[in-house]
Amino acid sequence: MQKVLLITGASSDVGMNLIRKIYSDYEVIYAQYHRMNEEFGQLISEIKGKGNIIPLEADFRNSEEVSAMIQRIKDEGDIPNHIVHLPAPKAYNKQFHKDDWDNYEAAWEISVHSIVTILKAFMPVMAKAGYGRVVFMLSSVTRNQPPKFQSCYVTIKYALLGLMKSLSAEYMSKGITVNGISPDMMETKFLSELPHLIIEQNAENSPLGRNVYVEEILPVIAYLLSDAGAAMTGENIAITGGL
Repeated sequence: MQKVLLITGASSDVGMNLIRKIYSDYEVIYAQYHRMNEEFGQLISEIKGKGNIIPLEADFRNSEEVSAMIQRIKDEGDIPNHIVHLPAPKAYNKQFHKDDWDNYEAAWEISVHSIVTILKAFMPVMAKAGYGRVVFMLSSVTRNQPPKFQSCYVTIKYALLGLMKSLSAEYMSKGITVNGISPDMMETKFLSELPHLIIEQNAENSPLGRNVYVEEILPVIAYLLSDAGAAMTGENIAITGGL
């Protein structure tokens, strides 16, 4: 069976490093991004010489662009049987009563509505084939005491957790695994709008004495995508350094 991967949020630090790690395992990789950046452009150029990677520009705040992306994949003819869903708005601190509903709505579109639409298009194909792998980027906020002043982020991650659990139950008999990983704070561009003091405090409170590195979560994602992970579904795997 041809292995076809769709990574949403592929231009993120996690997405780019994951592509570098596992691109040789796939005949086709669809790499969704919102904005092209220099590093992602270089990665696409690098991988194109070694394998079939197809960049897909789509703003997940716009449902029409999500639908257009899905149609382009269908037109290409290689339907993904492996999906990694990474997108989320950048984390920020704001008291609940001061936060705007627009932020919740945007986060919902980017993180939840997008993947619901994508999976509704492709999971029936996986089910018919009797095979599929889906991995959600969740967060340690779904495993431990959530932080204050991040109600929007926490709400969206719990919504994704519920979706992951529900889909795993519905599709486990179809040969499809659906899992999530929940890392603690990682040293990525995702943190760029958080106060530096919060990032430092999180590192100090970790038993590791630091925040999680991207490289430490990649083997877990690769395992969940592999045939070796066939017996794991509905799991929310914490990567927190023991926190």
